Amino acid sequence: MECPPLLRRLLAFTVLAVAPFASTGAAESRPLPVVASTTMIADIVHHLGQDWIDLHTLMGPGIDPHVFRATPRDVTRLQRAAVIFYNGHRLEGRMDDVFNRLARRGRTLVAVAEAIPTDLLLPSDDYPDAYDPHVWMDPALWSHAVTAIEESLIAQLPAHAEAIRERAAAYRRDLTEADHQARDWIGRLPPERRLLVTSHDAYNYFGRAFDFEVVGIQGLSTATEAGLADISATIRLVRERQLPAIFVETSVSPAAIRRVSRESGAAIGAELFSDALGAPGEIRSALGEDFDTGTWKGMFLYNVAAIVEALSRE
Repeated sequence: MECPPLLRRLLAFTVLAVAPFASTGAAESRPLPVVASTTMIADIVHHLGQDWIDLHTLMGPGIDPHVFRATPRDVTRLQRAAVIFYNGHRLEGRMDDVFNRLARRGRTLVAVAEAIPTDLLLPSDDYPDAYDPHVWMDPALWSHAVTAIEESLIAQLPAHAEAIRERAAAYRRDLTEADHQARDWIGRLPPERRLLVTSHDAYNYFGRAFDFEVVGIQGLSTATEAGLADISATIRLVRERQLPAIFVETSVSPAAIRRVSRESGAAIGAELFSDALGAPGEIRSALGEDFDTGTWKGMFLYNVAAIVEALSRE
């Protein structure tokens, strides 16, 4: 994907050199400038780095990373960052050229999803040379992202290595707890109800991990709209399975799901989070519990609770 001309000119300037901040005492006293592409990645980076980093998130709550374009201000922040964390596997499709140019100019970039062994990944239907990028939907896979970020921050902040390791271990415990809680809730659903219909294919890793059949009308990327054939096939499936609910997503247009709902009779369940977390402190409720969807754990457990609640209806 080509950079817009303005961004290409900005990237052509000499990039300021940012040596690892651990190299001098003066540098250790300043927060490490860090950029994270998505809110899911930023949640890990924040938990591990906290006061030692100055974190900027490119794509905030409700932003679709598949179609995001960087502004000149974003590029300036990227140029000044000591390390840039992004997902990879074409999630940030329109940012690929920007990331490649920054890497050629010596910036430190870490593609956290690309740290996962490929034999654990699902193939991409949209790009023959890539994998499904939505790895944060499986807690076990997302633990690999924690490790990648942990190792990179320790390389930049070696004086805080022990504390970063402790925080990473605590984050991984949260992932395990979320996995166990999800399995407990999903166990309440009969197998024939474990069909998740959403706007796009962000939940395939979730489906594999928790034994759900997943149908995303738009495919892996939201860059193109759902076709009439895809919508018609989804309507038939929902009718045949007598599915009580289908789901819209916070960062994707609800138009296709609303049409399926109208023509199939299925209700629209709670709005799920897919490619972005909620705003910091944004509380949503399901199964009688409140969840802070501005964190990965809160987002993930809210999604599971909302899915189970809606699909349990008669």
